[in-house]
Amino acid sequence: MSIYSKKQRWKLWLFIFALVIVGVSLWFTNELVNEIAKEEEQKVKLWAEAVEKKARLVKFTSVFFDTLANEERKKVELWLAALKIGSSNTSNQSNLSLVTLVLEGNTTVPVILTDEQRVPHSWRNVDVDSAWFRYQQQLAKPKPEDTAAIKDSAEFVKFYLTKQIEAMEKQYPPIEVPFADISKNLLFYSNSKIYTTLKTTFKDIQQSFISELVINAASAPVILTDLSRTEVIEYGNVPSKIINDTAALRKKLEFMEEQNPPLEVDLGKDQTNLIFYQDSYLLTQLRLFPFVQFGIIGLFILIAYLLFSTARRSEQNQVWVGMSKETAHQLGTPLSSLMAWVEILRDHLDVSMIDEINKDVKRLETIADRFSKIGSVPNLKDENIQQVIEKMINYLRPRTSDKMVFSIKTETDNTMAKINVPLFEWVIENLCKNAIDAMDGAGSITVLLFEKNNRLYIDITDTGKGMPKSMHKDVFQPGFTTKKRGWGLGLSLTKRIIHNYHKGKIFVKRSEIDKGTTFRIILKR
Repeated sequence: MSIYSKKQRWKLWLFIFALVIVGVSLWFTNELVNEIAKEEEQKVKLWAEAVEKKARLVKFTSVFFDTLANEERKKVELWLAALKIGSSNTSNQSNLSLVTLVLEGNTTVPVILTDEQRVPHSWRNVDVDSAWFRYQQQLAKPKPEDTAAIKDSAEFVKFYLTKQIEAMEKQYPPIEVPFADISKNLLFYSNSKIYTTLKTTFKDIQQSFISELVINAASAPVILTDLSRTEVIEYGNVPSKIINDTAALRKKLEFMEEQNPPLEVDLGKDQTNLIFYQDSYLLTQLRLFPFVQFGIIGLFILIAYLLFSTARRSEQNQVWVGMSKETAHQLGTPLSSLMAWVEILRDHLDVSMIDEINKDVKRLETIADRFSKIGSVPNLKDENIQQVIEKMINYLRPRTSDKMVFSIKTETDNTMAKINVPLFEWVIENLCKNAIDAMDGAGSITVLLFEKNNRLYIDITDTGKGMPKSMHKDVFQPGFTTKKRGWGLGLSLTKRIIHNYHKGKIFVKRSEIDKGTTFRIILKR
């Protein structure tokens, strides 16, 4: 098994192992998130149940106050009926006793009875004496802004009762009271002190309920709205900019409703509200954390891989350059000697033999020149690619089997491109030699040149053994070879020359087992 086959297998196993690690981590994190989600769901359910129970309590309290208000009105009506009976000309002793009992039984509801001109002449549960006492204390400590004070108690009582009548009328309209079919009186009344105190306490409880609703929302975002979903009464764990933006608020409420149906809370008459809530931000972050974590780790691994790959390629380039320079240096000394011996042999041997030996010496000189150019900036010139390829094939023909057939086809009149001739000849030589080896010295090699999108395409096709698709990229790797002998450097050098020095492309265009292979070279004009 070659080193590249082992490399591919190790890559596969490492990739599978990485997937297993990621899968296990995601599974464990998902289980952890699910456990936290269950606990949070239980908290939210308990919170929701507590909200519903408190809402029922608030609703019951509201109904209680409505009932209490009705009862107080009934007291006023009963007190009024007693007044009518007391003023009747047909009253007997038992009726008077009942009237007295009813009138004295009203110890909570403030009432003021006036004539038609609203002049008070009787009242009950209106603490006039206490008001006069407080007023006198105020007079003992006068302030600069105080106006003329009322010195007479009767005048103060009249003034105080007038103010009380104005306040009572704002709460309830007065009741007309006819007496003995002669005159018409007015009965003013208001809520009792007990009722007012309880009502104030109820409002405090209601506001406390709304605040507690938001504060104890188990860290989940909560929005309390009216039934129309347009007015936000209270909110928690939600940015204020969302609350202040109508469109953003609508989207937020729709998103919350998709997660959990809103809770309907009935706080009494015209007090039905909706509670929207969703998963807490902590739970949402926990759900997204594994993906963010593995994304960051993956990005780090990718950057590290790219850095190591760049460093490895740079190191390989240094090895290639060093090896090439050393090869050119080693070839230089025997080449100089061989060239001198060729000149000496011209006087003793057949000239045709000397010419062939001289061609091989020139060939060695070209090889040394090629190696010397590796690692240097090549000098690219416009050359006729067809002529360069023909020259290389003419050199190979007499040095290969007679069973090899070479052919060149052109589908363009312009075969010019910028190349470095010694390096490009090396590319064609390597491709042709590999093709000859793949055909065991018997077959055909066809070179096709054509133009497309201002680029010159060169297809080199053989009728050899072919290769599987999995090897199309590996053939250009240093050290990769399918031969029993060889270093596996030819195609690697070929790719380096085309990509790095000519800024072109080379790849396996097509290959079929026992049918042949086509390599394609693309050069810029």
